[in-house]
Amino acid sequence: MELLQKVVRVSFLYATFFIVASLIAAIWLGSWPAIAFTLFVFGAPAILVWALERRRSAHHPSKNHTPKQTAQPIKRERKRHIPSPEQSGGKWIPAHGTVSIAGRTIDGMVYVGTPPSLNDYYGWEEKSRPYIDPTLPVAPPGSVRNVVPMPYWPGYSDVSKENRAIYLDWLAGGRTNTDIDPGYVFLFFYGLERRLFLDNPSQEEKQQILAEAQRLADLFSDSGSVRRYFGELIEVAKSSTVESDQIPPIFENSGWELPLSLKIAIGAQLLQGDRLNADWVLSWFMCHPERNLRTAANRCREEFMTLFQIRFRERYPDGLKINKPRKLLKATYRAASGEFEGSINPSINGAPIPDISGLRKPVEIAQEIADHTMDDLDKFSRFLGRNPDARGSIEAHALLPLELWEFFPSEELEELRSWARTIVDGDGFVGVADVVERLEGDHPSKVGKRQLTGAADALARLGFGLAPDPRFALRSPKVNEIVVLFELGARIEKLEDVSSEYKDALIELALGSFIAHADDHIAEQERTMLAERIGSTDGLNDQEQRRLSANLKWLLAVPPDITLLRRKLKDVGADRQDTMRAALVAAAHADGMIQSQEVIRIEKVYKALGLDPSLAYSDLHAGTKVVDAPPTVRPAQTGASGEEIPPPESSPSKPRLDPSRIATIRSDTQRVSSVLGQIFGSEEDEDDAEAHSTDKQSVLPGLHDKHAALVSDLVAQDHWTDDAFDELCRQHELLAAGALEVINEWAFENHDDSLLDEYEGYDVNPEVADAVKAKLNRESSDVKTETA
Repeated sequence: MELLQKVVRVSFLYATFFIVASLIAAIWLGSWPAIAFTLFVFGAPAILVWALERRRSAHHPSKNHTPKQTAQPIKRERKRHIPSPEQSGGKWIPAHGTVSIAGRTIDGMVYVGTPPSLNDYYGWEEKSRPYIDPTLPVAPPGSVRNVVPMPYWPGYSDVSKENRAIYLDWLAGGRTNTDIDPGYVFLFFYGLERRLFLDNPSQEEKQQILAEAQRLADLFSDSGSVRRYFGELIEVAKSSTVESDQIPPIFENSGWELPLSLKIAIGAQLLQGDRLNADWVLSWFMCHPERNLRTAANRCREEFMTLFQIRFRERYPDGLKINKPRKLLKATYRAASGEFEGSINPSINGAPIPDISGLRKPVEIAQEIADHTMDDLDKFSRFLGRNPDARGSIEAHALLPLELWEFFPSEELEELRSWARTIVDGDGFVGVADVVERLEGDHPSKVGKRQLTGAADALARLGFGLAPDPRFALRSPKVNEIVVLFELGARIEKLEDVSSEYKDALIELALGSFIAHADDHIAEQERTMLAERIGSTDGLNDQEQRRLSANLKWLLAVPPDITLLRRKLKDVGADRQDTMRAALVAAAHADGMIQSQEVIRIEKVYKALGLDPSLAYSDLHAGTKVVDAPPTVRPAQTGASGEEIPPPESSPSKPRLDPSRIATIRSDTQRVSSVLGQIFGSEEDEDDAEAHSTDKQSVLPGLHDKHAALVSDLVAQDHWTDDAFDELCRQHELLAAGALEVINEWAFENHDDSLLDEYEGYDVNPEVADAVKAKLNRESSDVKTETA
C-alpha cells in the first residue's frame, strides 16, 4: 500500500513539473539546441521530484507507530508523521484536571500546547487539529454575540478568533450546550479519538473517553455526521475495552454496515458453537441495513420487539443454530480528523472471530418472523395512527395480541373486566350506549358497526362476548336498545374466525325469532325449539354455541321494527323480495315440521311487509314434497302433529317460488346475509350503508366521490400551501379541516400512514401518493379496456 501511494505521488509530481518545464522552455528557451531543450523538459522535473522525496524521507524516517496491544489489538497506520504530545511541546489534560486559557477555566480531556505539524504527501505542512494553542488570539468572553459557524474539517489553529472564543466558552460550560454548530463538537472529538488510538491510555481512561463520546453522541443525535463518526469510535472503543461476552445487544443502527460490537459479540458466539437467543437475533435483524420494517414496527416499536422475541422463542425454544462462516472479521477505523487510520482483528484466546456480515439465512428467518409480528400488530398500529394520544386506552390495549397483555398491563382494562363480570353474573343485559361509553368515555348519540366491532373485540380479549354479533348479525342494535354480555369460555383474538355452520345457524335463528315475533308474543315452546336448533347443529364448537345462544337471547328480547322493515322492503327489487321469502320459508322448514301456528305467523309477516299473505301457502308448498295423502314430514309424536298444506289456487298473477331456488338460497349463506342485512338493518346503519354504496362507485374505495377527486388532485404535486389547499377544497365543495381529517384517516386505514403532513402548508407523503397514483392508473386502464 505504501509503495502504491509513493508511485501515485511521484507520478503526480513529475507530471506537474513536466507541464511547467514545457511551458518555460516553449516561452523562453526556444533558441536552445534541441538536445538541451529536451534534457531540460524531461530532466528538470525528475530532479525536482528527487529533491522533494529526499527531503520527505529525511523528515519522516518512520511512518508506522506500533503501540502496545489492547484487549483487541489495534494496528495504527499514521497517514502523516505525528509527534507525541511530549515531542511537540503539547500535553493531554486528563479528565480530572483543569486548565486556564484566555480567561476561561476548562475541564480536562483536551490537548493543550503547541500543536504538532502534520506533513502531507506533498511536503506542505498543517497543524494537528485538536490542539488548543494558548498563543493564538481569542475573542474576549461575551464579545461574540452572534452564532459563528465552524468551517468544515476544522482545526483550532486554522479557525478565526471568534470561532476559538465560542469553542472555549462551550468547553468552559461543561460541553452541554447543544445550540452550537456540530463543528465545535467535532473539534473536541478529534482529541478524543487521537488520545484513544495513538497515546495508549489506560483501560480506565479508555472507559472515560468512551463514556464521554457516548454522552455527546446522545446530546447531538440529531446530527447525522455525529451519529456516524461518533458511532464508529464507540464501536471500536467497545472492542478494546469490553470482553465479547459482556457486549450487550443493540437495536439501533443508522449506518450502512452492521456495528462492529455486534459482529464481535455474535461472531464470538458462533466461534464457540453457541446458539443465538431471541435478543441477539433481534439485535442482528434491527441493525441489518437490509431489514424491512413497516409502519407497525416503527409506530409500535416496544410492542414489536417484545412480540418478536415471543414468536422467536415459540419457533426456536433452544435458540437458532448457525454454522460458523469461513470469512474472518477485520475492521478499519479512519479518523474523523483525517490524521491516522487503524485496523483491528478481533480474536478469542488467539482464535480469530468469524465475520457474520455475509450471512443471509438468519436475516431471512428474522424477517419472516418480523413480518408475522407486524401483521399481528396491524390493528393496534392503525388505531394509534388514527388516535395518536390513545395508546393507553382500553380500545388500544384490547387490540394488542394477547401475549403482550402481561408485558403491557392496563388498569382500565381490568376495570372493564370487573364491570363485564358484574353484568354477566346478572341477567347479561346492558344498554349498548353504556357499553360504548365504557370503552370510549363519552355517551354516544348513535352507535355504528365500527364501534360495536371494536367493543366486541375488546370484550373478547377479556373472555366476554357481545350479542348481537356485530360482524354477522342481520341488524345492529339502536342506540337506545340493549345488548347481551356473556362468557365466551376463553379469551378470543379473532372473532371473525367462525365456521360456515355458525353463519347458517345465526341466520336461521334470526328468521325463526322473526317469525316468533309475528304475533308480538314469544311462547316458551318457541324458545325451546329455537334453542334446540343450536344443540342439533353439527360442526359447531363450544365457543360458537355460546355465541349463538347469546344471539338468540338478544333476538328474542329485542323485537324487530316492523315499520322500518316494511319501509325498507319497498326499496328493494323483486329479486331481493324473493330471497327474503325463500329465507323465511327455509326457516319454517328448518325443524322438519310446519305447524299451523307457523303458517299463521308467516302470513302475518308477509302482511306486515306489504306482501300478499296468500303467497305464504304457495311458498311453503314449494318447499315441501307434495304427496296424495297428508304428508308426514317426520314420524308422528305426541303434541307435535303436522298439518297438510292445501294446494294453492292456480293464479297466473301470483309469483311462485321454485323448490330448487329455495334450497339454493338456503345454502347460499353469503347472499342471504347480504340481502337480509340490508332489509333488517337498523336506522343507525343507514348512513354506513349509504357510505358503502358511495365507496363502490368511488375511484378510491373508502372515499366519497368528492374526497376521491380531491385526493386525485392532491397527489399531483409534492407540497400545497395553505391557500392552495383551501382553494382546492372549495373547488370540490369541501371544508378544508374536515377534508384533511377524512383523507388522512382513509390513508391510515389503507396505507398505514397519513397522506398530508402539516408543515408550512401541506407536504404530500410520497409513498402514499405513489400507491394512490398506481390505483388511479389501474382504474384508468380498466375503464379503457371496458370501453374498448
